[in-house]
Amino acid sequence: MTLTKRIIPCLDVKNGRVVKGLHFKSIKDAGDPIQLAKKYSDEGADELVFLDITASQEQRETIKTLVTKVAEVIDIPFTVGGGVKTLQHARDILLNGADKVAINTGAVKNPEIITELMEIFGKQCVVVAIDAKRNYNIEKGKNIFTERNKKFWFEVFIYGGKKETGLDTIDWAKNVETLGAGEILLTSIDMDGTKDGYDILLTKEIVNSISLPVIASGGCGEPDDMVKVFKESGVSAALAASIFHYESHAVNRVKQFLQENRIPVRL
Repeated sequence: MTLTKRIIPCLDVKNGRVVKGLHFKSIKDAGDPIQLAKKYSDEGADELVFLDITASQEQRETIKTLVTKVAEVIDIPFTVGGGVKTLQHARDILLNGADKVAINTGAVKNPEIITELMEIFGKQCVVVAIDAKRNYNIEKGKNIFTERNKKFWFEVFIYGGKKETGLDTIDWAKNVETLGAGEILLTSIDMDGTKDGYDILLTKEIVNSISLPVIASGGCGEPDDMVKVFKESGVSAALAASIFHYESHAVNRVKQFLQENRIPVRL
């Protein structure tokens, strides 16, 4: 039986509004999270991701009241992240209507929390978000790729893409799998907001290195970008924001396009 691929709109939230940026910068308004969430659920999105993008940087918890309001208007699996660093915070997010918790900075700072979350809430609830960027300083890198005669490696970033960690992305992905993560949300900072397509090389390397489901994120500008990332990387799901927020493409039409291109999706 062929597993269907998932299409996941993403709500990056700042100050209670959905925003979109370029390379995690140049943030601009994209709409009301509750209205957009209902729209995507009604259009047939498979899941929804809500990320409070400044929570870690501002040393605060995710806006739980907004999570509750979003959960009330959708009937699809709902992943919430932003500033998660304790079991109590994760519990609060789940009690406010989320089905899964996404953790990035908190996991890098305290990797054991991945195991603790898995043991208490179950593996299916634990999504580790990894924000990765190409680093051309090859001295640190263990996994070195050559592209156009340039050598680079992928480095993990935290605090909403603001701070480098020195962690190799592939090594970190293998580690979080061992620690008990149920899924990885992999975002290319280099491609984020460009609408030039996903980072196929990064995504493929991660998919081939672990057995967890991987969600590709960063760079989707048109439905064909999803076709390419599914066919060329074997990823389990594709996350997108810009193409949905600005009404250039409806979720159901994107899924019809994918089916026409022999990508198994749930219509």
